Amino acid sequence: MMKGYYKLRKEALDILNKGLSKKLYYHGIHHTQNALLTSKHYLKCENIDGEEAKLVRIGILLHDIGFTVSNKNHEEESVIIAKRLMYKHGFTEKQFLLVKGLILATRIPQTPNTPLERIICDVDLDYLGRSDFYEKSDQLFRELKAFSMLKSKNEWNAIQIKFLQNHQYHTAYGIKNRQSEKEKRIDELKA
Repeated sequence: MMKGYYKLRKEALDILNKGLSKKLYYHGIHHTQNALLTSKHYLKCENIDGEEAKLVRIGILLHDIGFTVSNKNHEEESVIIAKRLMYKHGFTEKQFLLVKGLILATRIPQTPNTPLERIICDVDLDYLGRSDFYEKSDQLFRELKAFSMLKSKNEWNAIQIKFLQNHQYHTAYGIKNRQSEKEKRIDELKA
């Protein structure tokens, strides 16, 4: 049993709840909670359990917590917060370094180097191949527009097509269960 996990989880959710901008229509606490739920399928399919599964969940919990500080380079901010929280709750240097790798692997373009990093990357962008793609995509469009990073829906659709074409799932679960739906989204957006 991993000591400190539940206390860290509670504190992280508190920070997200209180610290995230209301303009984060996509990267709100609901994204983190959805990713935690989604991770169950990936962890099961990839036969990851015990301490490794808990560390992946911690990575998911903390991967966007840096948005409470800044929406630029939020992954680096997430690592700083992760270090503080993990040491406070009794995690080791080795555990922190694994979680740091997980968080940094979610930067776009994604560059996972380990099986656990491949899982968090696929969990983070799972929606690309799901039926709620347009709902999530619209949330992200509204968020980017709110921060003056986008102007029009046409600009957004062009970005999305390029992003979807360059994206790849990294796990057996993602490839089997999400890839073909993602490819349909590309065709729909082009049309």
